Amino acid sequence: MIEGTMTLLSLLGRIMRYFLLRPETLFLLCISLALWSYFFHTDEVKTIVKSSRDAVKMVKGKVAEIMQKDAFGGADAEFAKTWELRSSSVSVFSIQGRRDHMEDRFEVLADPVNRSHPSIFGVFDGHGGEAAAEFAKTHLPQALRQQLLAYEREKEKDKDKDKDKDKDKDKDKDKDKDKEKEKQEKERGGGASYASILEQQILALDREMLGRLSASYNEAGTTCLVALLSDRELVVANVGDSRGVLCDKDGNAVPLSHDHKPYQLKERKRIKKA
Repeated sequence: MIEGTMTLLSLLGRIMRYFLLRPETLFLLCISLALWSYFFHTDEVKTIVKSSRDAVKMVKGKVAEIMQKDAFGGADAEFAKTWELRSSSVSVFSIQGRRDHMEDRFEVLADPVNRSHPSIFGVFDGHGGEAAAEFAKTHLPQALRQQLLAYEREKEKDKDKDKDKDKDKDKDKDKDKDKEKEKQEKERGGGASYASILEQQILALDREMLGRLSASYNEAGTTCLVALLSDRELVVANVGDSRGVLCDKDGNAVPLSHDHKPYQLKERKRIKKA
């Protein structure tokens, strides 16, 4: 009885060795499992593939960091590639970190001589590549400067016209009242303003950038935090989650922007609608 059992087990072992454990059989088995997983567990497979890609990227980043540390004699690799600007009125600092490329951009356009012209400060935190941040940095500040200069010229013309009218008109109370009404209507803002110019230029840039990057199948994106600062006014516009904060004279942090995050109800509704 024992000998018969041993003979049967020996036979099963030979079958597994010669048929089931052959390379061709294992290869067909792997293909069958892959097809079964693809058709019946698509979401799980995608999750595993994405996790594998993220793990590979993380390993590549670690390897690059070690290589950079060796190249810089053991210094912190995160501080090896940075953007930095220091002047009397503004400072900028950005760290590349473990990304393959520096995706952050900034721009400062200031006129220290004529402070009545607003200074332009921009921060563009790219993601998925550097193309979008580079495009925004290259085009938005210059477009803003042109529009703001045109706006300032129009304001100067309006002031000159008002002066000419004052000289020609008699100092009549009724006419003064009419003139005061006209000024109030202008101040209420039927026309342009720093805020409206900033909003229009950002939306125009977004349309242009989307068209150009989509044509080349580039999926890069960027945040956009821009501040216009004149001698009497500060205007801030924000797209994304780069954050603007003002430190007041008492040392308090005053938020100047709100992050666009999916966990916010308003932003989540906007994303779903889009």
